[in-house]
Amino acid sequence: MVLLQKYKKELKTQANPIQAAILQGFFKTGKGEYGEGDIFLGIKVPIQRKILKSYLSLSFKDLKYLLNSKIHEYRLGAVLILVERYKKGEEKERKSIYKFYLENAERINNWDLVDLSAPHIVGNYLLTSDRKVLYKLAQSKNLWKRRIAILATFTFIRNFEYVDTLLLAEKLLLDKHDLIHKAVGWMLREMGKRDLKVLEGFLNKYHKTMPRVMLRYAVERLEEKKRKFYMQK
Repeated sequence: MVLLQKYKKELKTQANPIQAAILQGFFKTGKGEYGEGDIFLGIKVPIQRKILKSYLSLSFKDLKYLLNSKIHEYRLGAVLILVERYKKGEEKERKSIYKFYLENAERINNWDLVDLSAPHIVGNYLLTSDRKVLYKLAQSKNLWKRRIAILATFTFIRNFEYVDTLLLAEKLLLDKHDLIHKAVGWMLREMGKRDLKVLEGFLNKYHKTMPRVMLRYAVERLEEKKRKFYMQK
């Protein structure tokens, strides 16, 4: 607990009210928006990464406390610590981090928290494990669990494995939230950078039914002629 208090105190010394006000709007913290209730200290990610190097030994109890906070930087710090611990950990430690992450997935509740952690923890762990959990997450009513599911496949894509990305993209094709549309489109684009034929196969089947935002993200790196073809209504 002493280390936790020291960490919170050090974070607060870096608070920037002007930056905080900008982030409050950027992360949609108004009533009814996806980040409703989020409070920002206004600390940029590189500064947080530098600070947390001295606090990697925070216990899971302390990390859970940070994840349960309304302060965005507390939750972001917690997931970045988990990522660093996962990278350096042995198999037993990695399994514990993976389980802790999923148990607290509802508190990894903004797109930056998901994007900076899901591929490194969930994706990495599932490279050599059963991936059924991703399909359960993709069916969740919780927006962030669905985003975790598709973002986890970024690690598979980097290892030239595309099946789960394609299957999850199909399942999330008619999702109602634009943060899922953007995430799916982004993963499809990353897949296409490595295997254009696989991406085009998906687009040929679904481009007429894909949400426009998802489609726009997916075709962003295609040559202009193909991009215009797929974007036609």
